[in-house]
Amino acid sequence: MKPVLKKRVMKTISKNISIIVLAILTTAGLCSCKNSITEQDKLDYDSEGTPLIEFSQMVHDFGKIEEGEKVACVFTFENTGDADLLITSATTSCGCTVPKFDDKPVTPGNKGMVEVVFDSSFRHGTQNKTIAIRSNARRSVVILRIKAEVITKN
Repeated sequence: MKPVLKKRVMKTISKNISIIVLAILTTAGLCSCKNSITEQDKLDYDSEGTPLIEFSQMVHDFGKIEEGEKVACVFTFENTGDADLLITSATTSCGCTVPKFDDKPVTPGNKGMVEVVFDSSFRHGTQNKTIAIRSNARRSVVILRIKAEVITKN
């Protein structure tokens, strides 16, 4: 095999191996997330009727914050339906935003909460992030938003 062709083949193989390794690491990272329900959780809630999720606010504005600050807010919701409500996942539009939620069922008439922490490190200017809340409610996906104006440190 000619040296030029051999070099091109080796470069292609190296690139393909890099892609495969990246795919494996991404899959492993996604599979290791704790924000998911277990089979026991599915058995522990009332599935008769229809749960309804009503958030008290859909958007939180942090206002002006300094770059590097970590800020948090809490979105509260109520189960206004007639069956247990179970949040199954909370995903964000950016790794700088981390949601936390209780994965226990919320019975009809009771309240729950989703805490969202935003890390403004390496961010500048207007920030708009979304949090997709998935549940067993009639409206199975609810989109929450956070906003901030990140001011660069001098």
